[in-house]
Amino acid sequence: MADTLADIIIKKLEEVGVTRIFGLVGDSLNPIVDAVRRSDQIEWIHVRNEEAAAFAAGSYSLATGELGVCAASCGPGNTHLIQGLYDSHRNGAKVLALASHIPSRQIGSHYFQETHPEQIFAECSGYCEMANSAEQGAVILHHALQSTLGGHGVSVLVLPGDVTMEKTDYEGIITSELATEAPVVVPPQSQVEDLAKAINEAKTVALFCGRGVKDARAEVLELAGKIKSPIGHALGGKMFIQHDNPYDVGMSGLLGYGSCHEACTSADLLIMLGTDFPYSDFLPDKNVAQVDINSQAIGRRTKVTHPVVGDVGATIRALIPLIEEKTDRSFLDKMLKKHASLLEKIVEAYTNGVEEHTPIHPEYAADILDDLAADDAIFTVDTGMNNVWAARYITNMSGKRTLLGSFRHGTMANSLPHAMGAAYSGRQTIAICGDGGLGMLLGELLTVKLHQIPVKIIVFNNSSLGMVKLEMLVAGLQEFQTDHAPVDFAAIGNAVGIPSTRITDPKLVRDGLTHALHAPGPQLVDIVTDPNALSVPPDITMSMLFGFGKAAAATVLDGGVGKMLTMAKSNLRNIPASLTELT
Repeated sequence: MADTLADIIIKKLEEVGVTRIFGLVGDSLNPIVDAVRRSDQIEWIHVRNEEAAAFAAGSYSLATGELGVCAASCGPGNTHLIQGLYDSHRNGAKVLALASHIPSRQIGSHYFQETHPEQIFAECSGYCEMANSAEQGAVILHHALQSTLGGHGVSVLVLPGDVTMEKTDYEGIITSELATEAPVVVPPQSQVEDLAKAINEAKTVALFCGRGVKDARAEVLELAGKIKSPIGHALGGKMFIQHDNPYDVGMSGLLGYGSCHEACTSADLLIMLGTDFPYSDFLPDKNVAQVDINSQAIGRRTKVTHPVVGDVGATIRALIPLIEEKTDRSFLDKMLKKHASLLEKIVEAYTNGVEEHTPIHPEYAADILDDLAADDAIFTVDTGMNNVWAARYITNMSGKRTLLGSFRHGTMANSLPHAMGAAYSGRQTIAICGDGGLGMLLGELLTVKLHQIPVKIIVFNNSSLGMVKLEMLVAGLQEFQTDHAPVDFAAIGNAVGIPSTRITDPKLVRDGLTHALHAPGPQLVDIVTDPNALSVPPDITMSMLFGFGKAAAATVLDGGVGKMLTMAKSNLRNIPASLTELT
C-alpha cells in the first residue's frame, strides 16, 4: 500500500525509537506535522525558535545516546536551525533535522522564502540531501539515518512540501537494518612502538585528556600509575576523568585551575589523549604525542612528534606491555602538591567566608549547587563566565553526572534549550544560565511552561557579559557595553507560570536552591551575583598583566578609579596566588 513520504518518514522514526520531535510548525512542514499528529508514539515539542529545537535535539541525543530529531519550515525556519545544528554537529550528537523547503516547482525562481538549504547546512552536517521524489526521499532517509547513527554528526533532509505529500510503495533500501555500533580503531603497531619508546626515554610524562577518554578511563589510570604521570584535562574530558582520580592536576586554558598547565609544559613528554583542545598558547611545541581516532586532528593544535591514530583505550592496551614501569614519582608528587595548593588559594578562595558578601559571589553559589545536585544530575551551562564556574566548582562528577555545553561551537543561549532536551532523559537537569544567554532565547521559558519540562533554571545574574569584559581587559581595552540594566528574571518566570524566586542575600542561597531542586516541574532561581567577579587563571602571563595594567590605567585616566577599585576588591582573593606564579 502506498504511503506519502511524510508518513514513511514518521513511521521509520517510530521504528528507530523516536518519541519526540522538537520544532515549530508551519507552511511546507505541515505534511510532516500532520503525520506526527496521527502518530501514537511521537510527541511534538513546540519551541519558540527553531534554534532551540536543534539545541534540544542535540542535548537529548548526548544525554541518552539516542537519535534526536528537530524540524523547521522553509526559509527563515531553516536558517534559525543553523546555530543549534552547528553546535550539535560539533558535539558529535546523533541528530536528524527535517528541513522543509519551498514547492519543488518554484526552486530556482527566487520564490517567497527561497533559500538553498543544501548549501546552508553543508558545513554543519555529515549528510545533507534534498528529496526530489517520494521514492528517492525514502532512499535518502535511510542514508541520513545511517550517517548520523553511525557517528558522522548531524544529518539533514531537505524536504519540499509537495514532495512530502507524494505517495510511493517503495520498500527497498528504506527497509535496511541500521548499523549503529561504533568500531574500535586499533592503531598501527609502528605508531604504538614509537610512542612506547618515547615514554621509556622520557624522565617525566604528563597526560592531557579530552572527551576521547570517555570509554577508556580505566586504561588511562592504569597508564598514569605505571609511568607516574599527572593527568590534566580539557573541559570536554572533565566528566570522564576528573572524579576519584589520584593523578588529577586540574584543567588547562583560561577556564583552567590547578597545576595542569605546568605539568603539561614542563614534562619531558606530553601525551594528548582524545583531545582537540584548540588553544595552542597553552600547549608545548616540543616532544608531544597525540592519540586520536580522527587522523585529521593530529598536529592541528601544536607540533606533534609522536602521532597515533586509534581509540584511546585500544592504544593504551597495546602500549602497556611495551613500556617500562617508572619508579621515580617526584614529578607527579610535585604537581599533585602544587595542584592542592592552587585549589586552596584560587578555587576555594571565593567559597569560604563569603556568606556576608553582596552581590553574591558566583563561585559560592556554584559550589553550593554542586553540593546539592543529584548524584546523576545533568548540568547544562551557558558559554562565558558560567563555563568557568562549572569547570571549577561543579567538581562532584562521581562518574554519573553529565556536563553539557557549547564547548566547541561556543555560542550564547545554549543552556536552557540544552536542558529542555536533556530533561527528557528522566534525570535531574539543571540549566546554569547567564543573564545574557537566557535573555537571548528568553521565549523558551514559554516552551518549558507549555510542556512542563522539569528543568531547574539557575540564573547567574550579574547584569554583565563577564567573559567579554575579561577579554577586553586582557587585551588592554577598556570595558565597553558589557554591562546592562538589571533584569528581574524571577518576575519574568513567575509571569509565564514557572515558580521562580530571586535571591540577593547569600545566606538564602542554600535554602533557595534546595527548594528548587526538590520541587516538582520547572523551577527558576534568579541569583544576583557580583559583576566584577572575573575568572583569573592560575597561570598569568606577562602579556595578560600588561593588558590588565593598560586597561586599568586607561580606565582611571578616564575618571573610573572607583570602578577599578570595586573590581580589585571583588577579585583581591585571587591576586596573591596568581602573582606568586610569576616569581
